[in-house]
Amino acid sequence: MTRPEFLARLLNSARRSVAVGGTSGKSTVTGMIGWILHACHRQPTVMNGAVMKNFVTPSAPFASALVGDPELFVSEVDESDGSIALYRPEIAVLTNISLDHKEMDELRGLFAGFIKAAKKAVLNLDDPETRALAEAAPADKVISYGFDSPAAAIMGKDLQLQPEAVTFAIHSAEERHDVRLAVPGRHNASNALAAIAATRALGVRIEDAVTALARFEGLKRRLETVGEAAGVTVIDDFAHNPDKIAATMATLRAQPGRLLIMFQPHGYGPLAKMGGPLADSLAEGMAADDRLYLPDPVYQGGTVDKTRGSDWLAEQVSSRQRQVEHIADRRKIADALIAEARSGDRILIMGARDDTLIDFARDLVERLAETTSA
Repeated sequence: MTRPEFLARLLNSARRSVAVGGTSGKSTVTGMIGWILHACHRQPTVMNGAVMKNFVTPSAPFASALVGDPELFVSEVDESDGSIALYRPEIAVLTNISLDHKEMDELRGLFAGFIKAAKKAVLNLDDPETRALAEAAPADKVISYGFDSPAAAIMGKDLQLQPEAVTFAIHSAEERHDVRLAVPGRHNASNALAAIAATRALGVRIEDAVTALARFEGLKRRLETVGEAAGVTVIDDFAHNPDKIAATMATLRAQPGRLLIMFQPHGYGPLAKMGGPLADSLAEGMAADDRLYLPDPVYQGGTVDKTRGSDWLAEQVSSRQRQVEHIADRRKIADALIAEARSGDRILIMGARDDTLIDFARDLVERLAETTSA
């Protein structure tokens, strides 16, 4: 059996199950749902695509999974290989749909099938593509959420963005609850709405979910502050597609300080498919004095077409009047970042499919610390 086949068998056989899909946010929503259920003593089994900080212990440092009751199964599910079609969850969560691994028409079909296969569907009305699927689904099947959609069953209001947190209010029927997250960004507030809607469908009271989320620590490589030295903060993030990059950049742009960015494209294929939108997200997220450094894309071997590389992407961002430089060798980018950084700056490392990026970020913190002690 393949891993997705085995995972689908476990999830589909569980008495209660939640499958979390979408282009962006699914790992965080899965972690939030798992933490809410755990904090409410429901003992879930959770399979995620990222390390959940709340569950990290000395004996389990790579806590991307939590073993609990096999009859309460929560999992992130993937559309990139089409395996999302294997799942038959009680509750399907769909965060958003945008260009990433597949063309939009194929994505629409996969996610429509995902919703159809579930008993209930938690859907984000703020996302136009997801809203279209919600409108086509039976009304009694949909549990909707959103900030900008008055028709949402779980409605977020009064959003306040802070440097390291976010607050907002939840309105549902006659209920109102104030929420504070210790993770920043509008996208995380939306993720929280999804998690609260899903756990409510499992019988968890909104107030209990809100209390649990106040102690949610986030996921590794999701806007993770790696360290600070010489007045410079180094941040590591998994962003690799246009929507994820836009969310990360918007969150950081709401805070003071110049951004020095290294974005490593996660392959030549993705650059060929979505290079223009990637350039748009990077350029629109940058201020005039920010700087972007682009190493060569991740390359895992094979005969992939390398016609469009990071040099091309640099030209596209530069044409949008932003400061960008293609430096093929990451070690030279590290030298450039250290030389350029000054107190108050934030260094942002973005990319996927490369487990060494976190090591690159940690090395930067160590080198910055050395500059203060020299």
